[in-house]
Amino acid sequence: MLITFFRSIILYIIVLIVMRMMGKREIGQLQPFELAIAIMIADLASIPMTEVGIPITQGIIPILGLLIMHLLISVINIKSTKAREIICGKPKILIAKGKIDEKALRKERFTINELEERLRSKDIHTLGDVEYAILETSGEVTVIQKPGKRTVTTEDMNIEADYEGIAYDLVVDGRIMYKNLEKIGKNYVWLEKEVNKFGYKPEEALIVTIDGKGQFFCQKKEG
Repeated sequence: MLITFFRSIILYIIVLIVMRMMGKREIGQLQPFELAIAIMIADLASIPMTEVGIPITQGIIPILGLLIMHLLISVINIKSTKAREIICGKPKILIAKGKIDEKALRKERFTINELEERLRSKDIHTLGDVEYAILETSGEVTVIQKPGKRTVTTEDMNIEADYEGIAYDLVVDGRIMYKNLEKIGKNYVWLEKEVNKFGYKPEEALIVTIDGKGQFFCQKKEG
């Protein structure tokens, strides 16, 4: 029992390291070869995790082999457009100039109902609002709405928007984020002075953030 426990921990760490080295992607954004590798890694890890009689190296070595394969394919994809098309496929236009391409739907085994479902997930409730819909190689559907249906922006209205910048966490659960203080060119003395305005010390705060406009959000920890 104890051996299985430690084997599970070792394999978990190995799989975690390998998945981190493969890069950051959401499951819905995985390319087909990435999804295949992820499934195989999970399968390879599960066998030596439960079967004590199988050497743990028989799980680790194939997983590292798949990592090398992934890195190799990634390099090939960067270097060769043709290879990328073969491995990952090409985006397909499902709706062009407001007209549904039935041939493309059939080829990609996409139903009208599924297309409508994907559009609704992007807050588009009628096909008549769509100028272009493109099925990406990851399976995501990118939508370009007709000009009259697009959300009005400040640029459209000739309004110059204020720069918002990025918000920084300065205190999280009573812990001071010194690196973030350095990024905004401030120190603890300044932070303490600002938080004191809310009636408590930085160490007593659940969260303290500052946005690009210099506005604070503070909340004190309970108890």
